[in-house]
Amino acid sequence: MTNYKPGDIILVEVIFSEKIESKKRPALILSTEDYNKNRKDIIIAAITSNTSRILLGDTLIDDWKKAGLLCSSVITAIIQTIKNDMIVKKLGSLSKKDLENCKININKAIFLS
Repeated sequence: MTNYKPGDIILVEVIFSEKIESKKRPALILSTEDYNKNRKDIIIAAITSNTSRILLGDTLIDDWKKAGLLCSSVITAIIQTIKNDMIVKKLGSLSKKDLENCKININKAIFLS
């Protein structure tokens, strides 16, 4: 099992509510390394390629190629917990600048600070 850390970009198998179909989607690891090592789930933020709509809490990724993404993308403030076995693979990691911007923006949407 890979040890994931905050800022890692992963590919996740997303199962739709009908449980008939699934798609692979990128996501950002938010949970700490200790959390990830001691639990069977991981906390993530969804990533979308729809850069035309950036809402409160969302972050446009400047260094998307370095992060392992195929195109310009946005980290959304859509936060969820997934099971470890839903992770297909690690794509890359956010730059320090993008990770800091993400922390600032997500803090605008939830009461972390």
